[in-house]
Amino acid sequence: MSTSVLTERYVHEVVRRLPADQREDIAEELRTTIADTVEGRGPADPRMAEREVLSELGDPVRYAARYSERPLALIGPDLYSTYIRLLVTLLCTVLPAITFGVVVLDVLDDDDLGAAIGGGISTLFTLGCQIIAVLTVVFGVLERVRHRKGVVDAATWTPDDLPEVREPDKGGVAACAAAVWVTLLFGLIIWQHTAEPYRMDGAGGDGKHIEVLAPGLWSGWIWPMLAGLAGLAVVQLARVAARGWTIPLATGNAVAQALFTLPLAWVLYQRDFFNPDFLKDAETLWSSSDQAYAGTALIVLAVGVSGVFKSFRAAR
Repeated sequence: MSTSVLTERYVHEVVRRLPADQREDIAEELRTTIADTVEGRGPADPRMAEREVLSELGDPVRYAARYSERPLALIGPDLYSTYIRLLVTLLCTVLPAITFGVVVLDVLDDDDLGAAIGGGISTLFTLGCQIIAVLTVVFGVLERVRHRKGVVDAATWTPDDLPEVREPDKGGVAACAAAVWVTLLFGLIIWQHTAEPYRMDGAGGDGKHIEVLAPGLWSGWIWPMLAGLAGLAVVQLARVAARGWTIPLATGNAVAQALFTLPLAWVLYQRDFFNPDFLKDAETLWSSSDQAYAGTALIVLAVGVSGVFKSFRAAR
């Protein structure tokens, strides 16, 4: 095998991982670099010298990453500690809380503790895997977003390229937790509509399955609420990527909060949030009144306004 063939194989492995408009220039540059390095060593055996030079250049995948400026790790060291802390927090708080809630609902629904525990174990495993998967994907995307935003061309770097020093966002973990929680709430609303998890065992129920929330919401108010939840999740993830609140993010947060909070407060005030059949069948578990609904609506509004105020205060 000639030395040029070995070099061409290495160059091919590098440039095929690069954007098409860069391949020709980088391939020629890399060939020249390898040839000059081999010639500069004045070797008695050019073939062996070529192998040594290619070995020193290293894995072509890693070498190509220098040009493409993309991370080779799914989650880099800057985000890894935050990822682990948030993962442990969710697995130790959110996961057991939801699992416990599922077990309680199953016991109240079927009055079968054994089956409820079995369902709880299934929920624990399934939801735990989903939390790990979703969080890993989110942090993997954030790693690549941060990498793209922080890239500086080493060949043209000057001290003017140094970024301004910003205070670290101490709420980064809380923002990630909020994004995951909002996403889970979004999924829970969809799930209770499609799965109809509550079984009516009261008078005339005959084991019929119904959804917990009022079916009429799906012809109107539920859609802005879901849009608001999706917007809140996006804003929190963008906050993590930006390492803090900004005025545009705070504005987006205000819009998303309004989309979710105002319709929710209204349907609570009108007592149209829960399925009437669910309330009737579960009357021993739920006691409602006009004051209770109105009070809940006021709490929802207060929480939403407080969140908007805090985001703008942090941004300023």
